[in-house]
Amino acid sequence: MRLPVAGRGQRIGLFGGSFNPPHSGHALVSRTAMRRLKLDQVWWLVTPGNPLKNIYELAPLETRVHLAAACANDPHVRVTAWEAWLGTAYSAQTVAALKRRRPDLKFVWVMGADNLSTFHRWQNWRAIIENVPVAIVDRPGAELAALSAPAARTYSRFRVPEEQAATLPGGPTPAWTFLHTPRDPASSTALRQAGKWRS
Repeated sequence: MRLPVAGRGQRIGLFGGSFNPPHSGHALVSRTAMRRLKLDQVWWLVTPGNPLKNIYELAPLETRVHLAAACANDPHVRVTAWEAWLGTAYSAQTVAALKRRRPDLKFVWVMGADNLSTFHRWQNWRAIIENVPVAIVDRPGAELAALSAPAARTYSRFRVPEEQAATLPGGPTPAWTFLHTPRDPASSTALRQAGKWRS
């Protein structure tokens, strides 16, 4: 549950999720963000629960953390269940707490494009994009819905061109970018529905 070690001034991607189960698509999002944003690390924030999802489908937190670490398989990706220690499943509170605890780091919120279409349903979602830059990584079948989503429309004038994505860490907010990448069809939902994930 500890926060990963990071040196002052490092560029850190925050990638939150249930990881139920973690899969190759999560790893691709991390690699894409790392490369395109020139990040020093990506922190996978494995949430104890997601208010927008069925908690009864969640595997134990310890299981998800263990499998996420194996799935990431990258020395620059650090897996933590810090939200469980913090006592919240709300990303806005997590971001605020991280900025208070480590004001010396340059955070960027990273998420798959499939999440942008429902981003406006997250509790206090505006506080996230107002306080840290956001990088959206393309996911299969998600681009059209994501870019027409309420959050994308609300902050359309703050979209940073993809080729300038590396300016996001430490830059002014609000700011967000959409990163195109080869798409990985892996999906936690599909894996659960196919019976390939047992809690």
